[in-house]
Amino acid sequence: MRATNPVFSGLPTTIFTTMSALAVEHQAINLGQGFPDDEGPDDLRALAAKGLIEGPNQYPPMMGLPTLREAVATANHRFHGLDVDWRTEVLVTSGATEALADCLLALLAPGDEAIVIEPAYDSYRPIIEAAGATPVSVALEAPHWSLPVEKLKAAFTSKTKLIILNNPMNPTGKVFHRDELQLIADLVIEHDCYAVCDEVYEHLVFSGARHIPLMAFPGMYERCARIGSAGKTFSLTGWKVGYITAGTALMDAIGKTHQFVTFTTVPALQKAIAMGLGKEDAYFEKLASSLEAKRDLLAAGLRRAGFDVMTADGTYFLNVDFTALGYNEPDTEFCRRITKEAGVAAIPLSAFYGDSENAPRNLIRFCFCKKDEILEEAIARLERFARGKAA
Repeated sequence: MRATNPVFSGLPTTIFTTMSALAVEHQAINLGQGFPDDEGPDDLRALAAKGLIEGPNQYPPMMGLPTLREAVATANHRFHGLDVDWRTEVLVTSGATEALADCLLALLAPGDEAIVIEPAYDSYRPIIEAAGATPVSVALEAPHWSLPVEKLKAAFTSKTKLIILNNPMNPTGKVFHRDELQLIADLVIEHDCYAVCDEVYEHLVFSGARHIPLMAFPGMYERCARIGSAGKTFSLTGWKVGYITAGTALMDAIGKTHQFVTFTTVPALQKAIAMGLGKEDAYFEKLASSLEAKRDLLAAGLRRAGFDVMTADGTYFLNVDFTALGYNEPDTEFCRRITKEAGVAAIPLSAFYGDSENAPRNLIRFCFCKKDEILEEAIARLERFARGKAA
């Protein structure tokens, strides 16, 4: 048999699949995969159900329903002060991962380089490589996830076509502050390249932190493709509705890519998300405050269990250092251990690095967008596990 595409056929089974299967096998609480326990707002689900029954259920416009594209443009202005032309600068996609693929395939060509700030969402690298481009890693510095200025500057070359910026950032929970964003904007302009901005956690920001889109910086509007996610904003991850905001020139190329990837997204879901984006401020404030409370609940419990808990100003992930528990083993083995012995599944942070040999091996990621009783039970199990080690 002739070989298939080596980028994808060479990928191992993802750590998320592995840990989820192990969690099922050992009846463990799965705090590895990042999806909420609840089913999303009732009014959005009711409107989507009505739309499925009443229709239309045929192809919507390739760029997305005008009602949703208008809602995305309005939300851009409402939350971030961005003036967006919904007719030419907003595209609806079947989830944010499709949006990433559309952007990267549209903007990259063989021989290009794309800067990836690590630890990073695991779809970035294979899409870059499938486009014939080369990912160039720049690793944040733990435990505070500071941006290494000189390393970032050195990563930009004449071959750099774009940088991927995930802000707020999975898996670290980092929200980039203004001076970091200004540095990135300056480098993008200096090197005449683009930024693909994965901002799916834009409304999941805590502790007084503020999310600022890179697109809002002077000179960046025409250089950025900004990606949002209804799945994260409305706890409807299975709906797979995403959206891209980009200047007209970039959107022309991105839209042409989208038409040969999924072409359209379920119209009833689009209509419901359009209504959701128009919800009152109280919805978005409650979303953030409720997740912040869950973060604090889990963080306090993990500290009691002996973990060194790292700061998380956004997303729904907490990272911890397990060294103080006395285990001198790689993060992958420790995650297997606590799944089997404690009954709680997490994700090793080394999975978010392109070169896992140079990744930290003492950090793991927990997800806290679960019901309080689930988090409390997970904490109790980890405390019992830690006491057993101490004994």
